[in-house]
Amino acid sequence: MTPVETSARDAGDPHDLQALPPLPASLQARLADCHTLPSLPAAVAKVLMVARRSDASLFDYAEAIEADPALTLRLLALANSVFYARHRRAANSCREAVSRIGLDATLAAVMSFGLPPPGRTEGLDLDAIWQRAIIAALAARHLADRLCPEHAGTLFTIALLQDIGILAAEALDGDDYVALIRATASHDALCQAERERYGCDHASLGAWLAISWGVPPHLASGIAESHGELEATSPDMLCLRLSGQIADGWLTQTPGLAFGRLIRRLEARQQLSLTAFEEILDELQAQLPSMAELLEITRPPRRDSYALLAEAKRHLYMQTLALGARLDAHQVELEALRERHAELERSSRLDPLTGLANRAWLEQQLEERFHHSREHGKSLAVVFIDLDHFKRLNDRHGHQLGDRVLANFAVNLQEMVREGDLAGRYGGEEFLVILPDEREAGAEAMAMRLAERLASQPVAEVDGAPLHVSVSIGIACLGDTDFRNARELIDAADQGMYQAKRNGRGGAQRFTPRL
Repeated sequence: MTPVETSARDAGDPHDLQALPPLPASLQARLADCHTLPSLPAAVAKVLMVARRSDASLFDYAEAIEADPALTLRLLALANSVFYARHRRAANSCREAVSRIGLDATLAAVMSFGLPPPGRTEGLDLDAIWQRAIIAALAARHLADRLCPEHAGTLFTIALLQDIGILAAEALDGDDYVALIRATASHDALCQAERERYGCDHASLGAWLAISWGVPPHLASGIAESHGELEATSPDMLCLRLSGQIADGWLTQTPGLAFGRLIRRLEARQQLSLTAFEEILDELQAQLPSMAELLEITRPPRRDSYALLAEAKRHLYMQTLALGARLDAHQVELEALRERHAELERSSRLDPLTGLANRAWLEQQLEERFHHSREHGKSLAVVFIDLDHFKRLNDRHGHQLGDRVLANFAVNLQEMVREGDLAGRYGGEEFLVILPDEREAGAEAMAMRLAERLASQPVAEVDGAPLHVSVSIGIACLGDTDFRNARELIDAADQGMYQAKRNGRGGAQRFTPRL
């Protein structure tokens, strides 16, 4: 490394690195030991030293640039290009050129002169890197003209330099890094692969490299932030990050699809109209050829903004239709899941043989209604039912007939209860009915109707003959005694049922508390 190159490498202030996101320690060590990192010519380094001075004037910039004839010619060519065509008189001196294009564009031109020339080497495709750089730089400036004009020049410079970290990564890993570029399908995918390999992307590497060259800290910080998300950013950061997205869309093989996705994201932000976006694409198409010629790189592909946006809208429409179809499918699936969940919930509450409430649901509901009735001073009755001689029936005719008897009895029982009542199978041939807002008289009336129904209608047939069953019924009401919980109420109704059996079966008996 020559003394000039060394002085350029050492131009940065180490304190400036503290303003940047820290690089992983292992990567810092590798960079410190790398002797092939790109460096800047002496003339560029001299201009950067001027840029770091807060009191630097246009004359200071011009004096530093004039020391290098080639750099002076590059700056004059830019000042007299179509980008500054509003000036009728040609710029003939370095000072006139700096005054015309401004300090930010001057710095960008100087930096572009100091970076590796475009073209395809055995490693990096520098032509492709430069194409992305100039598209992004122009896009950033035109975006800033609409969203934050005061930052247009600075954003142009940062966007132009946002990918210089690729040069540092290639210097570190050579062909391995080139292979990484070729293996990734997009710029975003490359950044993700870099984060996995290095612990940061090339934007962070580029900021470190820029500081080491002596680039002003605010520009280096912009480079570090250039590859973040579009969401939740300030207008100037939106312009910078959007510029790279526009460049990627312009250079991809499917620009309509890429810009369709980008338009959808911009519509969500409501910060840039579709008309303004189309104008920016028009301006890019008009200025890119001259910029490419000025930097001596292959001209980026021509894009017809009208046709491009028409294709983007078509893709956007198709994406909207596909999204709608997916949402409809998801809604159908969600409704099916809800129905299955409701069915499972219903099934978990029901006795599979009779279709009535199962014991767990009966006990839960009675517990809730017991407390509700006590808190609000309401009545509540429980009816406990047992089919008489059911074990004998099962032993004589088999369980299949026994199951049919239980199922048919459940149908009769369900027809006896009102809306709001709850009937269920408590276990085996035992059934329970919960009667909210009901007293003894109403519970006894229901028991009488059930007994009359069973006497008049058979629950099955055996060898062509009707089979009738009788039931023993116990009744307990909340006001019968001071029940402490729902379990005691069930036990009281159960005691009434057993008393009915002792009385000869086929009848109802109210629970009578012991004195």
